[in-house]
Amino acid sequence: MQDIQEKIMKPVSGYLMLAVLVLLILASTGGIIAISILYGGTMIGQTVFGLLLALCCLIIVVSCICLAGLKVVNPNEALVLSLFGKYVGTIYEAGFHYTNPFLSAVYPKKSDEEAMKSLFEETLTKKGGRISLPRRKVSTKISTFVNGNQKVNDALGNPVDVSAIVIWRVINATRAVINIDNYMEYLSNQTDSTIRNIARLYPYDDVDDSSCAEDAEMTLRGSANKIAEEMQEELQKRVADAGIEIIDVRLNQIAYAPEIAAAMLQRQQATAIIAARRKIVEGAVSMVEMALDRLKTDGVVDLDDERRAQMVGNLMVVLCSNREANPVVNAGSIY
Repeated sequence: MQDIQEKIMKPVSGYLMLAVLVLLILASTGGIIAISILYGGTMIGQTVFGLLLALCCLIIVVSCICLAGLKVVNPNEALVLSLFGKYVGTIYEAGFHYTNPFLSAVYPKKSDEEAMKSLFEETLTKKGGRISLPRRKVSTKISTFVNGNQKVNDALGNPVDVSAIVIWRVINATRAVINIDNYMEYLSNQTDSTIRNIARLYPYDDVDDSSCAEDAEMTLRGSANKIAEEMQEELQKRVADAGIEIIDVRLNQIAYAPEIAAAMLQRQQATAIIAARRKIVEGAVSMVEMALDRLKTDGVVDLDDERRAQMVGNLMVVLCSNREANPVVNAGSIY
């Protein structure tokens, strides 16, 4: 693919040329009326009349053709122009400009309104995204593209629904309309491909349930920001030829696919219960240890190993139980 170097055009002011062309048209019209009066008064001959009339008509026709060179470029828009199929330049400066009237705007080939409506209606139905139809002028505004949910198998083979929000803009209008057939559709396809390729490299969640942040593996759920940055870098490389800048990528939704969501929910609940029990046991052990040490230090009671083990068991049951303890009062000797 030939990479065309972008040329920034500095066109003439459209207001000046509009004034000149309007004056030429008015002057020629007045000339036609004047020579008609002179010819009617037999002050000029038929030959002179014909030549002057043809000249005035020619000026009017040429002026009307030159009116086609008036171009309006709105803020944050670009106009890519070509002359008989050859790229001439791009106008980024907003305002009312005048260019060669034979210059034509270059825009995506699939810009026919009905064709684009049918194409993007199908895309919107499948993906749930939002995208606008291309026009003759290329918008350089910051835009947001929301791709639909994609079912991707993560690193462990579990089906996961993933979607992302892409914030982008066109920084090279020439590449956007010349290098790519339709840059919006191209961005959509490359976004889907990038998300699919990156998401399958990581598991949805940490299988080992590692509590150490340094040893924990990157996951789609726990490292969404880092993975989104990786997606942004990958997507930027893919769309560079289209003159598109990827400003930001954020994961919009990450969830297990419906067919395994219930099973994975049970696993997450079990993991949460185990983690909670671990904390309870750790706290109970420290409390029992503290109680035995205080009893021994203060000399409240001197327990042998058997009674110590029994007290430890009772305290652990009381501290780790989900129900309120019902104490049994022993009125006699503990021996």
